[in-house]
Amino acid sequence: MGALFRSEELCLVQIFLQSGSAYNCVSELGELGVVEFRDLNPHVNSFQRKFVNEVRRCEEMEKTFTFLEQQISSSLCCPVSETLSIPSPVPSAPQPRDLLAIEEESERLATELKQVSENRDSLRSQLTQLQQYRGVLIQTHSLIDSQAQPPPPASLDTSLLDNGPEAHLSFVAGVVHPWKVPAFERLLWRACRGYFIIEFQEMEKNPNVLETSDMTQWTVFLISFWGKTIGQKVKKICDCFHANTFFYPENTEERQELQKGLQSRIEDITQVLFQTESYLQQLLCRCVSILPQWKVCVMKCKAVHSILNMCSASVTDKCLIAEAWCPVRKLLLLQSALTEGTRRSGSIVDSFYNRLPLSSSSSPPTLFTTNSFTAVFQSLVDAYGVAKYGEVNPAAYTIVTFPFLFAVMFGDVGHGLLMVIAALWMILQNKDNKNTHFKNEMWRTVLAGRYLILSMGLFSVYTGAIYNHCFSRTLSIFPSSWHLRPMNWSDDTLRGSRFLCLDPNTTGVFRGPYPLGIDPIWHLASNHLTFLNSYKMKMSIIIGVLHMTFGICISYFNYSHSQQWFHVLLVLIPELLFMLGLFGYLVFLIIYKWLAFGPGQSDRAPSILLHFINMVLFTDNKETPPLYPGQRQVQSVLMVVVLTSVPVLLLGRPIYLYYHHTRRHGQCATTEHPTITDTSSINTLLGDLEGGRREQEEQEEFDAVEVFMHQAIHTMEYCLGCISNTASYLRLWALSLAHAQLSDVLWMMVMRTSLSSRGMLGSVVLAGFFSFFALLTVSILLVMEGLSASLHTLRLHWVEFQSKFYSGTGYKFSPFSFTSITNPL
Repeated sequence: MGALFRSEELCLVQIFLQSGSAYNCVSELGELGVVEFRDLNPHVNSFQRKFVNEVRRCEEMEKTFTFLEQQISSSLCCPVSETLSIPSPVPSAPQPRDLLAIEEESERLATELKQVSENRDSLRSQLTQLQQYRGVLIQTHSLIDSQAQPPPPASLDTSLLDNGPEAHLSFVAGVVHPWKVPAFERLLWRACRGYFIIEFQEMEKNPNVLETSDMTQWTVFLISFWGKTIGQKVKKICDCFHANTFFYPENTEERQELQKGLQSRIEDITQVLFQTESYLQQLLCRCVSILPQWKVCVMKCKAVHSILNMCSASVTDKCLIAEAWCPVRKLLLLQSALTEGTRRSGSIVDSFYNRLPLSSSSSPPTLFTTNSFTAVFQSLVDAYGVAKYGEVNPAAYTIVTFPFLFAVMFGDVGHGLLMVIAALWMILQNKDNKNTHFKNEMWRTVLAGRYLILSMGLFSVYTGAIYNHCFSRTLSIFPSSWHLRPMNWSDDTLRGSRFLCLDPNTTGVFRGPYPLGIDPIWHLASNHLTFLNSYKMKMSIIIGVLHMTFGICISYFNYSHSQQWFHVLLVLIPELLFMLGLFGYLVFLIIYKWLAFGPGQSDRAPSILLHFINMVLFTDNKETPPLYPGQRQVQSVLMVVVLTSVPVLLLGRPIYLYYHHTRRHGQCATTEHPTITDTSSINTLLGDLEGGRREQEEQEEFDAVEVFMHQAIHTMEYCLGCISNTASYLRLWALSLAHAQLSDVLWMMVMRTSLSSRGMLGSVVLAGFFSFFALLTVSILLVMEGLSASLHTLRLHWVEFQSKFYSGTGYKFSPFSFTSITNPL
């Protein structure tokens, strides 16, 4: 809880990396993931850094790996996952000589794959054409016998005349896509004026040949015509429609001889293609086995060189100097990583680190140690803003307050149990806390919040027991504390009266409070909604005031951590007096009325709202009796304290800062700037000079009017926010009422109708209605209402609670880790 309450202590270290062991040292730090490096060359272009060539080499290899992955996904026979799995165990960052071997092997493998793929595609194209040619010869053999000869050349139009007696019957055969057949035939008819004969027939598949394409997509055509002019037009039209035409002998014996030659060539190419495909599969299988390791090695090598580019060279250029943030409790791991990196590189000179002092201008990152249970609550807070270093973390309190406020709006024993069962199922499904294998991002989000759902379900069971709600029905676990017999009503009175009122002053009617929650008799009373609404509304005000007051008190830990004690006196205490003087006193009136006025005195209980209005207006209403003696004097004192806290909150901090600035400015005018002696960091001299110059500029640029305006805005926002935020907590009452009424309507309109059925048919009807009731319960009451209550709870934490003490202006501690690089999820 200590690490969750406030950020872990971080320190700024300066690491001296020897040139021979720098790569291995950074590699070891990446395996541990304990430091966050700072860029010491922010103004240097990325293309002008020292290790830019190594980074480019890694990027070129990643392009080669992308090509190999594309070949695997498109050509590998056995299906593989979308992304190749990370090898186990994960290889370490390779040495430069090993990286050179990976580069040579990957380029050779990519080149060979490219050549084999091109040869395979070329053989497939040749085989497809030969199969089409053979299919055309086979299927047009029957077409020639049945085809009538076209008109002789003597009957041709003068524009289509040829060389007279040299004209003879010719053929054009080929294949065309089926969807092009109508347009193809129509254009031939118009261009050749009908002086030709064309036949179409679908190409049949031959099971004895290797299928390289979908041959059913092609249609065989045979065109017979007279003359060269028509032949030229036919060939041009075939080219326009991208139809594959083949040489077609006129003699039957020649066609049969050509068919035999094509069959022999098809068999030869099929055998060569089979061997090429086998060799290609061998290359792809090798890629599948070795590519994941190569990718991890190259990613680690690229990450190491990127970190080395963030370092600055020493004056002698014999070592690299880096600065990084490191948790104090992991400094020993940092030193062990540097020692191990030096040993692996075989260097004689050790690499080491120095701890640098923190300056006022340097803001360390924020690090919270979380587990699978607290991570979801921390993510809810980080969505609003990351805590500043040393600031109190609201997640430590959100673990309790978030599910509780949700349960106040979602109080139902049955619905809470369903949420608990769903959360337990998700916990059992994810025992190893590994939800990265799920592809659905929405499901991963729900699975990450399984412990949040479990907490909300458990709290909902508790608040549902307090409300005495279970699927909108009451639970009579204990006998009611209200009894009818002592009223001595006759049977005629009971039958003739629709509504009767029990008198708590009658002996034996009321026998003390109900053991747990609300007495079930209140759900049967005619005014049960009025009672429950009044109870839930007052409880919402009490919970809201306590929640906001607790948030104001938490700001004390932020002020004490930063040693800003004047904020405690001039900001914290006035804010507490304003909140407690108004709304804290309102909570006191509610609780006092509950305790002072029992069932016997309930008819004489005064209105709290009228008392509160009279307090604010400094009026005294004779018709409103006081709740306790001396009430008017107490309320007058509280209002004076509240009104006095406003000018203190408005003027206290600006006056103090102005006085402090004037005093420091007078001291600095008579004090010389001290000589800089600490040169442990390469940026110390420049940083101190800039820090002194910045401090002087801040003193000169101090504007009391600006400070006063900011404080005035803060004061108005706080005073008006106390009123609006208190009213905002009434959403607890409103959503609780909506959830209860929606559950009751669903029960009355679905289940109550089916329960009136009897017999075998009634059982079938009950089963159908219950299925429909369960579907609506899960989809509307659990999913939609649960999401609505969660969003309202999130708003109460972000706006009403965290705004009292939390700034959220920090940034996360992001250590250099190979795990986050190789597995981002």
